[in-house]
Amino acid sequence: MGSDEYPTEVNIRGYKPNMAVHVGQVKKACSIISKAKRPLFLLGGGVSISGANQLMMDLIEKTGIPVVTTLMGKGAVDTRHPLYLGNVGIHGGYAPNVALTDCDVMISIGTRFNDRITGKLSTFAQHCKIIHIDVDAASISKNIKVDIPIVADAKLAIEKLLEYIEPHDLGDWPEQLQQLKAERPVTQADEEGLTPQTVIDYINNHYDRPIVTTDVGQNQLWTTQFLEVQGQHQMLTSGGLGTMGYGFPAALGAQMGNPDKRVFAICGDGGVQMNIQEFATAMHYRLPVTLIVLNNGFLGNVRQWQQLFYDKRYACTNLMMDESSIVTRDIIDNDEFEYVPDFVKLAEAYGAKAMRITKVEDIEKGFQLADTFKNGPTLLEFIIPTELNVLPMVPAGKSLSDMLLKDKK
Repeated sequence: MGSDEYPTEVNIRGYKPNMAVHVGQVKKACSIISKAKRPLFLLGGGVSISGANQLMMDLIEKTGIPVVTTLMGKGAVDTRHPLYLGNVGIHGGYAPNVALTDCDVMISIGTRFNDRITGKLSTFAQHCKIIHIDVDAASISKNIKVDIPIVADAKLAIEKLLEYIEPHDLGDWPEQLQQLKAERPVTQADEEGLTPQTVIDYINNHYDRPIVTTDVGQNQLWTTQFLEVQGQHQMLTSGGLGTMGYGFPAALGAQMGNPDKRVFAICGDGGVQMNIQEFATAMHYRLPVTLIVLNNGFLGNVRQWQQLFYDKRYACTNLMMDESSIVTRDIIDNDEFEYVPDFVKLAEAYGAKAMRITKVEDIEKGFQLADTFKNGPTLLEFIIPTELNVLPMVPAGKSLSDMLLKDKK
């Protein structure tokens, strides 16, 4: 066949996932769960994709089993529920990772056990039986060998679990984990001044079920740690692919699809520049998205690795004018501003509203500006400490029990 010839018929093998639930496997799973002393739900993005969020809430209410989520599983259940412990994995909280390590039965729904969740594979879930529910058969026992595989749509599987499962006494297991979460919270309260948590807490306290998108990097991880989410599709982020530049255009799409919703994009000063030109789109369609730039003057996630594991040999991560220095300092006057670019001027060049915030007491002013401007986007630039890290953290190749809880300066 020549280069300018095309076949008259093209046959491509299709993909048709198995949606039905094998009731026998569900009954086996329920039998194992009924004997568990320390069961745990591990929820991934598949729960929200299948629209099973309310059913999942019903299941944890019925069983009293504690819950942890992956990055993409955020929103699978209401994060304010007392049985919700938080996110797991290399940037998971202390209590969630301890729960994942100490449980005797893990019920995993809609997850693929990637290395961001498991840490060192050989030490993951050594002392528990694993029930894995996933619509993709290729994900079952791919990374982690499981005991009870259930290939099915998450929503249909959860419906069957609700039908067959019976609650039983879990002793003080849930209370132990809740106490551990209270004793070892994920927090930046010890940090002085303006932090990502203070910004995200403002959103939690002042807006009802907003849609929040993130970029990729420290901004994504901080948002996952601190944002309160009540349901599916309230937090949109790029997980598996980790696409820098995702946050702002994703927010525009979310606003177009939900014109009556409050939409925020939380981005870093590096990733946001990959699609900063979408201000033109936002202005053209008058989309009142609030773009939050957490500006630490660095490609923060890479800088964090360079600090913690490469003796602070910083290379190609400093985005400020003065590449020779890295210090946590008070913001300098605007006429001496050395961050590149000047995001306020950049946003204003497109006709958007913008404000630079350097103090905690000015956070409200920034959000008030965004709330009152309805004819286009608003950029709020928050100047945060340059060496603020995402913690806890599990170093590469280490087990979930090897968490770094505090900075090693």
